[in-house]
Amino acid sequence: MAVGELLSDSVIVWDLEQSRRLYREGFYGKPLGIPKPRDINFDTPLVLDLVEALYLAKKGKLKIFREGKELTTEEFESYAASIDANFGRKYGVYADLRERGFVVLPGIKFGSDFAAYRHGPGVDHAPFIIQVKDEAEKLSALEIIRSGRLATSVKKHFTVSVPTEDKVVYLMFEWWRA
Repeated sequence: MAVGELLSDSVIVWDLEQSRRLYREGFYGKPLGIPKPRDINFDTPLVLDLVEALYLAKKGKLKIFREGKELTTEEFESYAASIDANFGRKYGVYADLRERGFVVLPGIKFGSDFAAYRHGPGVDHAPFIIQVKDEAEKLSALEIIRSGRLATSVKKHFTVSVPTEDKVVYLMFEWWRA
């Protein structure tokens, strides 16, 4: 089991072998200072975002420590929710996509919550960018157009995910020329 240290809004896996193993097993995290890792033989710690770290902790693959004290998954989840009010919804979508076999990475460079790959970065391109929404939240026409144009320009499908109590609903938008 890997060991990570909670530092603000990330969890760092300092041990290089543990870092490489987590990355190799599912493209979890990003090697520190390497924006696009070409292989798993990096010599740098692994940086996990909070959603990834919780998922790995719940799967029994990661222990999370803060200031030398091991956190329970509940303590860690509470901490993450205090940083991001949308954390619970994001985690629900992330876990659902991972369970469906997707490799899920932060989608900030696409202006979304996640980018989802079928196989992984460096293996294929992410076909989906995913925005997490609350079921009561409205989606404006302007937001759909803006996100759709961005997705089209980077050859991805703009997808809205809406986690409910028992499932996650996905709405995919596709543009085509008439």
